[in-house]
Amino acid sequence: MHLVHHPDAPAADPIGFDDFLKVDIRVGTILSAEPFPEARKPAFRLRIDFGPGVGVKRSSAQITEHYTLDDLPGRQVAAVVNFPPRQIGKFLSEVLTLGFADAGGAVVLFAPDKPVPNGSRLF
Repeated sequence: MHLVHHPDAPAADPIGFDDFLKVDIRVGTILSAEPFPEARKPAFRLRIDFGPGVGVKRSSAQITEHYTLDDLPGRQVAAVVNFPPRQIGKFLSEVLTLGFADAGGAVVLFAPDKPVPNGSRLF
């Protein structure tokens, strides 16, 4: 599912502002992180609280290179909350947790640099 993009790649084709508004990116706080040994690529299962409007959602995240299970609870992350759920083995991933690839291709989580309320939307 994840695409690998070289940092020197040109920008994607232009989209309209209305298209951008269709992608609902929110901040949430990770409540729990568990191993996901059934995943094809190393991943964790996360439970993330996006506040009362969105609620608590589950996500599979390939973030095992830079994070341990103990690092994650209490950490804020950004996620797309309006994609359809995706079945990953026996696990239903309800949101797409966002990150960027480091120089080696491992995922670095995308998050605000200061605390914001859970459910805050990117604009």
